[in-house]
Amino acid sequence: MTPSEYILEQPADKQAFLTGIHNVITGNDNSVTAQVENMMGKQMILYKEKGYMKYALAMAKGYISLHCLPIYMNPALHAKYVELLPAAKFQKGCINFNNAEQLPPGIFSALIIECSGIDIAEVLENRKKKR
Repeated sequence: MTPSEYILEQPADKQAFLTGIHNVITGNDNSVTAQVENMMGKQMILYKEKGYMKYALAMAKGYISLHCLPIYMNPALHAKYVELLPAAKFQKGCINFNNAEQLPPGIFSALIIECSGIDIAEVLENRKKKR
């Protein structure tokens, strides 16, 4: 299944928004490739850099979930976007939201642009070496 096919399987009222999120990620982070895979027991779009998941986009019951590994591994970046996106619900490396009011396109684009400069593969490989 392609990312476009995944989006077409989601509720009709969310498809344009999901397409916009997908386009922001793929248009602003050239280090990733998108594919639909299983993660955490469900299908979602995984955006991988050098084989490592950097982002994942999923439709959950009642909300959309963006998994963002760069904010999980960077507390300052996480704190910055918690403040900039007060209507979204944050977990360690996950942002949950329902609409563009909770995830404004300009702020979301800035997040992805900032994350695009983080080489997640290098960060993860360096973590392995320290253990």
